Amino acid sequence: MKKWHGGFVIVSLFIILMLRYVILDSPLAEKSLQYVFQQNRTAELHWLDVPNPPAIQNPQNSSAVISTKLLASNLSITRNLSDRELQSLYSWNHLRHLLSHAHILPDGVEAIKEAGVAWRELNAALAYDDSIVSVNGSAQQKDKGNQCPYSIRRMNATRLGDRFALKIPCGLIQGSSITIIGTPGGLLGNFKIELTGAAVPGEPDPPIVLHYNVRLLGDKLTEDPVIVQNTWTVADDWGSEDRCPSPDLDAKDNAKVDDLEKCSSMVGKDQKEIMASKLRSNVSTMPPARKKNAEPRKYFPFNQGYLAVAILRVGPHGIHMTVDGKHITSFAFREDLEPGFVGEVRIAGDIKLLSVIASGLPTTEDFEHVTDLEMLKAPPVPTDKSVDLFIGVFSTANNFKRRMAVRRTWMQYDAVRSGKVAVRFFVGLHKNEVVNEELWNEARTYGDIQLMPFVDYYSLILWKTIAICIYGTNALSAKYVMKTDDDAFVRVDEILSSLDRANISHGLLYGRVNSDSQPHRDPYSKWYITPEEWPEESYPPWAHGPGYIVSKDIAKEVYRKHKNGELKMFKLEDVAMGIWINEMKKDGLDVKYENDGRILVEGCEDGYVIAHYQEPRDMMCLWDKFQKTKRGTCCRE
Repeated sequence: MKKWHGGFVIVSLFIILMLRYVILDSPLAEKSLQYVFQQNRTAELHWLDVPNPPAIQNPQNSSAVISTKLLASNLSITRNLSDRELQSLYSWNHLRHLLSHAHILPDGVEAIKEAGVAWRELNAALAYDDSIVSVNGSAQQKDKGNQCPYSIRRMNATRLGDRFALKIPCGLIQGSSITIIGTPGGLLGNFKIELTGAAVPGEPDPPIVLHYNVRLLGDKLTEDPVIVQNTWTVADDWGSEDRCPSPDLDAKDNAKVDDLEKCSSMVGKDQKEIMASKLRSNVSTMPPARKKNAEPRKYFPFNQGYLAVAILRVGPHGIHMTVDGKHITSFAFREDLEPGFVGEVRIAGDIKLLSVIASGLPTTEDFEHVTDLEMLKAPPVPTDKSVDLFIGVFSTANNFKRRMAVRRTWMQYDAVRSGKVAVRFFVGLHKNEVVNEELWNEARTYGDIQLMPFVDYYSLILWKTIAICIYGTNALSAKYVMKTDDDAFVRVDEILSSLDRANISHGLLYGRVNSDSQPHRDPYSKWYITPEEWPEESYPPWAHGPGYIVSKDIAKEVYRKHKNGELKMFKLEDVAMGIWINEMKKDGLDVKYENDGRILVEGCEDGYVIAHYQEPRDMMCLWDKFQKTKRGTCCRE
């Protein structure tokens, strides 16, 4: 009997090994496993064939060694998932090769580690929070209310010298503002405003996205009033400070942010005439006028005893301060410190606050009250024919309004609703659990979001480009694959017509092609590239990021090279696509560059094919114009 048992065990092991060889080592294995992933609603979500190279080392911290198995386990979960939920994770599973190359791009390893934490928190919330229920195929929160409100107000905020904090539940986005009404006072009149990020586990203090320090009596460098702006993180400590007025008029200080002066030229200049009146807090009388022969007074936006209305506003590339209606300073975003991660406003020092108002915050729509919900859901992709064009849209987790604007405008083209054109948003996870919950509900409601297995950092948008190529060729088998942004209005009709006229099915790069550009060598430029990153004097031809299209063969080759670790990781994603295509050209691909000047890098011009930097209200206006004229007509103020 024992011998029979032993023989049975040996035979069983042999059969298991044979099955493993036939299934997992077969060229059809990946397709087979994809089928299981798509069809089995209760299957474990896991990273297929996770590579196991030596442990990844973060080049910025050589002591931090991370196991790829550990990273993979953090991004795995066993849950009962609906078909729509599984669809939103399609690209997630195919980006497993990022694990072995995460260290190449800045913040790559950290972004995946942080995503592991965010993913665990999200799944715990979904599994154990009884307040989340399913209503008519959408997610509704019974008890939480609106977790991401549009505005937050605090009146009679503090007494002089108090410390004040205002929680920002879902981060900031372009157009968000913080209005601070108060009166500097006390002995010195110095105060500071800080926008802080999410606390990092194991670290005592959160990163500071903006440190805005007002010193009315000067500091070690000057006796005159000065504003000092900076950032702070545990890893990098304080950055280089921006001072207003600046002691040096070098290139750095003369630079502009969103076409606004980093420091207004009037700050620190002599006032030509005395202000006749200014309201003083707590005092009803007017301040005494200066004598005509008094020493000229230099302009400074804040003054002891005088009420000030200061507004911090988030722009496309920085944070801008206006005081009493005048632009004062602009501070460019710094790497890894983006407004979407802001979790709190802190104010401290010699200022009596009357009110603090945060407005224009990212907010979601109540799915239960969306009257056109069915029209906004992604239409099913036809199974009997290929898609002509797949459009992948870059978006960040808390940009809820932008995605809704896209759904209500150019995603309503007949070509999109019929399935001839498919559109998906590519969105990384957020450090904020509330934002991730809202994002998950949005994904399973509309069915048009592809979640990325990393936290969104600007330096990692290249990974989304790879994901778009994967989805467009593997999930859909589209003839053409397009990349665009969630603040771009896309004339889908004209894009299709242009592709038909070009009639190029292989080796195509279509867009606003730049054939003669050089790397930015200015260290203060957002697009600064070191000689180590790109040693050559110029780039190969590339198409600008607001919208470009590649043919299916190029997109498939990008995926193949990604799997084999052959793609050059370059932080400027649109330039990177040009570099990859140039390498394919060297390998024998007949590349055809189709330039279209109607794809606008910025703004809108009549006759556009793509208009960029459009806010949700602009998108709605452009769609209304198109409905009436059937032409690319811009909206006039």
